Amino acid sequence: MMRKIVTFVLLLICLSVTSVAQMGGGMTDKQVVEYVQNGLLQGKSQQQISTELARRGVTKEQAERVKLLYEQQKKNGKNSSSSTLDNTKGRSRTKNGVKEKEDGKDGSDYIDKNFNFDDSSEKKEVPVYKYVTTEPLEPKEMGTYTIDRDGNIVYDNNTILYLQEEEEKKEKKVFGRDIFNTKNLTFEPSVNLATPVDYHLGPGDEVIIDIWGTNQATIRDNISPDGYINIEDIGLVYLNGMTVSEATDYLRKELNRIYAGIDSEKPVSQIKVTLGDSRTIQVNVMGEVLTPGTYALSSFSSVFHALYRAGGVNDIGSLRAIQLVRGGKPIATIDVYDFIMRGKATDDIRLQEGDVVIVPPYQALVTIEGNVKRPMKYEMKDGENVKTLLKYAGGFSGDAYTRALRMIRQNGREYQVYTIDDIDYSVFPVKDGDKVTAEAILNRFENKLEIKGAVYRPGIYQFGGSLNTVRQLVEKADGLMGDAFTARAVLHRERDNLTREVISVDIKKVLDGTIPDIPLQKNDVLYIPSIHDLQDMGVITVFGEVARPGELPYADNTTLEDIIIQAGGLKESASTVRVDVSRRIKDNKSTDVSSTIGKMYSFSLKDGFVIDGEPGFVLQPYDQVYVRRSPGYQEQANVDITGEVLYDGTYALTNKSERLSDLVKKAGGVTPFAYVKGAKLIRQANDEELKRMEDVFKMMRREMGQANMDSLKLDLDSVYSVGIDLELAMKNPGSSADVVLRAGDKLVVPELSNTVKINGAVMLPNTVAYKDNKSVKYYISQAGGFANNARKSRAFIIYMNGQVAKVKGSGRNMIEPGCEIIVPIKDKNGRMNFQTILGIASSIGSLGLTAASIANILK
Repeated sequence: MMRKIVTFVLLLICLSVTSVAQMGGGMTDKQVVEYVQNGLLQGKSQQQISTELARRGVTKEQAERVKLLYEQQKKNGKNSSSSTLDNTKGRSRTKNGVKEKEDGKDGSDYIDKNFNFDDSSEKKEVPVYKYVTTEPLEPKEMGTYTIDRDGNIVYDNNTILYLQEEEEKKEKKVFGRDIFNTKNLTFEPSVNLATPVDYHLGPGDEVIIDIWGTNQATIRDNISPDGYINIEDIGLVYLNGMTVSEATDYLRKELNRIYAGIDSEKPVSQIKVTLGDSRTIQVNVMGEVLTPGTYALSSFSSVFHALYRAGGVNDIGSLRAIQLVRGGKPIATIDVYDFIMRGKATDDIRLQEGDVVIVPPYQALVTIEGNVKRPMKYEMKDGENVKTLLKYAGGFSGDAYTRALRMIRQNGREYQVYTIDDIDYSVFPVKDGDKVTAEAILNRFENKLEIKGAVYRPGIYQFGGSLNTVRQLVEKADGLMGDAFTARAVLHRERDNLTREVISVDIKKVLDGTIPDIPLQKNDVLYIPSIHDLQDMGVITVFGEVARPGELPYADNTTLEDIIIQAGGLKESASTVRVDVSRRIKDNKSTDVSSTIGKMYSFSLKDGFVIDGEPGFVLQPYDQVYVRRSPGYQEQANVDITGEVLYDGTYALTNKSERLSDLVKKAGGVTPFAYVKGAKLIRQANDEELKRMEDVFKMMRREMGQANMDSLKLDLDSVYSVGIDLELAMKNPGSSADVVLRAGDKLVVPELSNTVKINGAVMLPNTVAYKDNKSVKYYISQAGGFANNARKSRAFIIYMNGQVAKVKGSGRNMIEPGCEIIVPIKDKNGRMNFQTILGIASSIGSLGLTAASIANILK
């Protein structure tokens, strides 16, 4: 369930995230998924999560990539990403076996969805798995989640505490500090670049010497620990510590001894020195890193790669003053912010054997929050100011108040607060522990006017310039509409103390120039009412046999024909001789109470619309029109018959008094295999019967309690079973046993079932063969007799035709083929267990009627 939700939210993000990530402020793909999962656990909406991710720099492209990776990971059950090394021979360089530690193939947590709830539980503990790095790759159980019936995670106090800890981690995050502990940015050197001319050769490097021209040869050898290579016919040649350029000049002179013409003004042969496999160097990373120590790195590695191998800086490490020490002397101070902010890569110096990278503690950590583009903590150097801090934070957001910032500072004894004006941003220095807040702009307008009501362009306008008076504002809104009430408009004005006042305006006189124009102030709202706003226009309501019954707006001179046309015209079932109009009594000047509460007018229609006797009857507001249904209109009414009859199927009723025996005749009669006495009539419940079923349900809730009713998972059905005796109805057509049919009825004629079921509080519920003239006790004995918790005196029988009867006496004449004997179970208090009765009554065809019958038996 959780994976489906996360996938859906990631899809929503793909559609909604459009912002561009700021330099250095984006989130990794793994962090995006974790953010979505945590947000859902905290109850955030999908739109809220999308908005927050957009503000944190997640682009639409990244969201789409994360969604694809997440789906692939879910499909494979593991992390599909892997890193490979190029170990091919020839001229490509390797790292001489130095292989970095690969991340494990851990997948995201996932919940086992193969779970079931029992009847009484509302929550369930389900296992949570995570794929771990084992061969073969198998999921390992990591714990459990509590979920409800809908699959939603119900988290406890421990989960809430975990979420709070995660939120605190986010608040402690320092800009740029995670650059060296993400697998997506390793700063791993490329081994396939052209050999740099300033590369210093050393023991372990493979030197390749190509000679071409008059002489053709290739010499390759590894520099020995003493710094030599061995060249045939020359001997040992010392190259340790030389750059590639210096080695090329030196070897040209040495090789000239065996290859003439290499070292001359006009050489006949050329040489080139390149590097094959690079050596491994030992570098020390010390100071405030996660894992200080000595590391074996490729000779092409840089300072940044060494920091990555050491796990990045720790909580007190500096990114702004990293020292590179070579030969016991500092040769460079590296500021990682220069790389993050400006892409300055010159500080990423290539390392040499014995180099030491030292990460000192930070000088100052300053927090900036509020309305900036990248609110978080930043490491600052001595002498840096608020302007620099704003630059690191990406500047103000669009809704920020830019003229001042608030700073909270610790002076060693107590807190201080500073209000920093914009002219002081470049000169106000920051110190360790400072907390800077950028406030939002005020939620009000500096120069707003608004006009509402009966003008062509209502809305908000700019105050000032050529727009300073009521007349100018109305003209700016393209003038008054035809329905404008010009005698009185209302001007809402805000005083200096923020209270409001209302000023009456005669718009007509202002526009005519007969009174002076009224000056406006900022935030004024001018409302010009419509004449329709000042009077009750009302509606006309149409009921009955029209295509679109309901309320229709009143308009002057609307006739009865007009309103019927607006309602979609008459239905086929409409009566043309009876249309009624009801009109309310209206006498605004009356001083007496009248006993008359309404007037009624009746009309007949000709050709569907023209009124006989009084054409053009004009309606008034709030009139109600009733188009009656014609008594001579009848829709087809169908019934079904299935089972052991010659021609089963659907049949139309031809008169209102058609009965069971008539339907059987239409179907050709019953077959020789029919069990007529067990026939059942299933009927569609009408509104009155549905209401009666609801009353039965209420009674059952009172008897059993709401919890027991919910555990049964019972629904109110729209059909019920009518207890009939078809055998008697066919013998005596037209008698009271021959039930009158109605539309939707379904008659089921079963074949003979020569068995009897015994269920409930018996030793072994059973189904046995029917035997004529046997008592209920006989059949109970076929089920092992009564159980200890049986309520013997309340046994009852459910027949195939849906009838229910309480066992009386021995019940010898009550047992019929296909029936079911139910023995109720006592609860702990000795009362009948109604829930168990309903559970074992498998013959119940419809709960609505049968439950009511059982309830009456149990009283």
